[in-house]
Amino acid sequence: MSRLLASAIATALLCAFWAEGSVSLGLITWAGFAGCTTFFAGGAKSQGFFKALRTNACGVFWAMMAIWFCEYADFIPFANGISTFIITFAICTQIKWKKLDFMTGVFIGCFSTFASGGQWLLVLASLACGAVLGFACEKLGDLIYNVSNQNISIPSFRTKRDEMVSE
Repeated sequence: MSRLLASAIATALLCAFWAEGSVSLGLITWAGFAGCTTFFAGGAKSQGFFKALRTNACGVFWAMMAIWFCEYADFIPFANGISTFIITFAICTQIKWKKLDFMTGVFIGCFSTFASGGQWLLVLASLACGAVLGFACEKLGDLIYNVSNQNISIPSFRTKRDEMVSE
């Protein structure tokens, strides 16, 4: 089996579980998929996982700053435009900090928060679960690939007693 096919099977299976399970957990399904996308766009593996968590959370923070500014500064003309300018400028210039330099992840967190109407805790939880989903997709895809190509064997759960009986 090809690596692509193994990854496709793993990702389709786990995403189907997420689509069903996220609703029962009260999470935002599409935000979870956005977190999963951030994981893969961030390079996957453990680096992509932590990059997704950091940058998505940072985006949620910036979105809430904009929402709170507009809420309390509604008397200021062009408050939406002003907050958009400030937040976008901040996101674009923060790339000088290595831990927050993945601008795509920041914007995904930010716009997911806007799309949810500012439900920041729910978005944060959904995005984080999405990063876990991405990590699980990658690991399950690797496992399916390796097992199908006999690169590894599934561990046996036989005990010493079982070995003595079979001899």
